[in-house]
Amino acid sequence: MHRPHTKPESESPARSWRPVASPGLYDWLAKQDVSLAVSTYQVGKLLLLGRADDGELGIAERSFRRAMGIWTNGTTLWLATAYQVWRLEHQFDQRARAAGYDRLFVPRIGYTTGDLDLHDIAIDADGQPVFVASLFNCLATVSDTQSFEPLWLPPFVADLTAEDRCHLNGLALVDGRAKYVTLCAATNTNRGWKSRRTDGGQLWDVETNKAVLTGLTMPHSPRWFDGRLWMLNSGAGQLGYVDFQTGRFEPVAFVPGYARGLAFVGGYAIVGLSRPREQNRFGGLALDDELARRDTTSYTGLAIVDLATGETSHTLRIEGSIAELYDVAVLPGITRPTSMGLAPDNLRYNVWATSDGTRRHWRRTPREK
Repeated sequence: MHRPHTKPESESPARSWRPVASPGLYDWLAKQDVSLAVSTYQVGKLLLLGRADDGELGIAERSFRRAMGIWTNGTTLWLATAYQVWRLEHQFDQRARAAGYDRLFVPRIGYTTGDLDLHDIAIDADGQPVFVASLFNCLATVSDTQSFEPLWLPPFVADLTAEDRCHLNGLALVDGRAKYVTLCAATNTNRGWKSRRTDGGQLWDVETNKAVLTGLTMPHSPRWFDGRLWMLNSGAGQLGYVDFQTGRFEPVAFVPGYARGLAFVGGYAIVGLSRPREQNRFGGLALDDELARRDTTSYTGLAIVDLATGETSHTLRIEGSIAELYDVAVLPGITRPTSMGLAPDNLRYNVWATSDGTRRHWRRTPREK
């Protein structure tokens, strides 16, 4: 029996939040042979959740301003942030391995986009990053010469403008191509979606330029998994899938929080949760009524949902200063990941190169200059 606690690892010794795992989460991660990446824009952190050798969970915390959408295949990790898109790559580091880590992500390429209010990000079949630029109501990609290159704009939005007219947020690829997006309302005025939070949410097919579902409540995180399109009806605290024959959203589970961030492994969904608060965009939604009806409270963290039963099998609760998460991604075949953030000394004094077919790492200190 593993203890339901976590071992922190941070760039700074002071931490104003505390993760508390359910007793079975460590063993579940071991059985699935995965670790997890989580983003929180509220405090600007990338959190990497893995398993330490002593039977406790370990979370590596790295600072990236307004950390949002995550995409990873376990070796490369893309992260959307406040005004940049970062590509991190795994690098060999003998000291990290000696400390018990089997993955070290290092920032390698950063595209400066400016503030687009970036949300979901994914890598298509051509290896091109595709992201949601919510402020500009479009799907876009990076550019070597511009802040971004628009790829798709909803047909009801009159022009490319920085007005967050529909709050486009979620992206799902199918067969390596951008296929579905979620938005909070099909409005064409500056932040017009805010007056339609309760019932204006929609799912769109970007290939046909048509709405697939309407009447949702601030939907997020569409994901294609196991032959189905899954998504979160966030304002109602629902995880479910799209029945294309009936044209309906079919809820599978209620999760006690404002749900954003969705990933899958085996027969389970990993759902990111934020605490709804009154007098902000999360308050006054159907989620509040459902929490009251169930006589339960919301929490910030992760819910591991068994798709066969709709029951929550495991949880990770985050207590303290972190109230809002955005995305979650699965790192397959990795026991304990860590990362370098953007701290200057880390990036300045660590050097990797391949010589005679051997990957080498040099770690210098300022005294060795």
